[in-house]
Parts: sequence; structure tokens; C-alpha cells
Amino acid sequence: MIENQTLAALQELIDVVAKLRSPEGGCPWDLAQTPQSLTPYVIEEAYEVVDAIQTGDKKAIAEELGDLLLQVVLQGQIASEAGDFSLQEIAEGISQKLIRRHPHVFGDVTVENMEEVHQNWKTIKAAEKGETPEQQKLSDKLNRDRRSLPPLYAAMKISQKAASVGFEWNNVDEVWGKFHEELGEFQQALAQETPARQESELGDLLFAIIQLARWHNLDPSAGLQGTSLRFIQRLQKMEDVIDRPLSDYSLEELDVLWQQAKAQLAKDGYSL
Repeated sequence: MIENQTLAALQELIDVVAKLRSPEGGCPWDLAQTPQSLTPYVIEEAYEVVDAIQTGDKKAIAEELGDLLLQVVLQGQIASEAGDFSLQEIAEGISQKLIRRHPHVFGDVTVENMEEVHQNWKTIKAAEKGETPEQQKLSDKLNRDRRSLPPLYAAMKISQKAASVGFEWNNVDEVWGKFHEELGEFQQALAQETPARQESELGDLLFAIIQLARWHNLDPSAGLQGTSLRFIQRLQKMEDVIDRPLSDYSLEELDVLWQQAKAQLAKDGYSL
């Protein structure tokens, strides 16, 4: 009964999206969308799912997963209209991939631990491309990460994979040395170079910081998310006690309000 209700709910969503995309009576906004125009929404909804999971709000998680599912169905509907592929092919494809890559569940392969599962996954994935894990070029793997992941997360993955094949510093002191080297080059670029060169040096500096995070087993994405959250919390505290827009206050007044907000959050038990 539950399975039938789930399938019925999914079918209703598919029908709703098809109606929104119908040339006869559909929504002009939905009809104007393309796979490319919807790309920012796919990214946005994925991030909102992650945020909801981190907050632990079950209602919000369910809602955000629904928004993300809508993006999948929309992409499938648009592709189907163009004759490229269908939502059915999307579902069948991922089901077949999961079965193929889990022979210890759906076949007769025996595994002893998660490491063996991971190794089998890599071997099967490489075989799907007509390769062995040894034949896969590291540069190709890293380029896939660069293209498909958010920049901060991609940089960490690239760093980890490069280190796994020995492309690594001898100790953390060398990493700190690289950081200070890149910091100096960035400062010099800001003083003397073109904006393009400045941006390049900024990227080098950020990459060096990510190496430090990896060596110290820290998550740079989580760290930056936490900083953004704390910044917003302090602004909220400031706005709770003022009677006019922030832009009407002097820098000195804003600094006083900022310090008061930090103190109040610390008193309330928030991590600073």
C-alpha cells in the first residue's frame, strides 16, 4: 500500500510538471526554461538540501528534497520533449548502475570491509569506461572533479587525490612555507599586477590554505559555512537593537554594535 502511494505521488509530480510545460495552458516561465537556464536552480536546491540536513529540521529536509526532486523531473521532462532521453531512462540507468556496482549485494561477490567495497567500486567504474584503475590518468580524474564540484570542495578533492599518489609535501612545515610564499605573491600582485594576475594569485593562496586544512584534518567548506553563519547571526543581533537602517550608522557605531552582538551571542552560548 505504501509503495503504491509513493508511486502515485511521484506520478502526480510528473503529471504536474508535464502540465506546466504544456504548450496548451502551461506556465510561460516553465515553458521558457532550458537545461542550461535551470542549472543554477539545481545547484541552489542541492545546497538548500544540505543546509536543511545540517539544521536537523525534518520538515525542511523533506521540503528541500522535494524542490531538488522537482529539478530532476524538470530536466527529464525537457529532455523527453527534445527526444534526448526520458525520466524512465534516468531511473533505469541509475538502478542498473547501482546493481552493477554492488556485486556483493546483487551478485555473488564477497567483501570483508568498506575498503574492499570502495576498491570494487573503482574497478567496476573504470571497467565501464574500458579501463582499469591503473590506466585512468590522474589528470582526467582531477579534471572531472574540477568541472563537477563546487570550487572549494573540488580543490580539497584534487589535493587529496594528488597526495594519494605521492604528490605531497614531506611535512606540514613545508605547507606553511608554501602558504607564506603564496601570501607574499598575492600581496605583490595586488600592488603591481593586473586584475587577472591578482585573481590568479588569489587562487594560489586559497589552494595553499586548503592544503593546510587537509594536513590538519579540517573541512574548509564547513569552516567557511560556519564563518558565514556567525557573520549573519551578529548582523541579526545588531538589527534587533537598532531603530534605523545599518547604512545610517557610522563605522565607529557599527563596530560598537558588532562587539555588543558578539558578546551577546557568547553569553547565549553560541560558538564564536
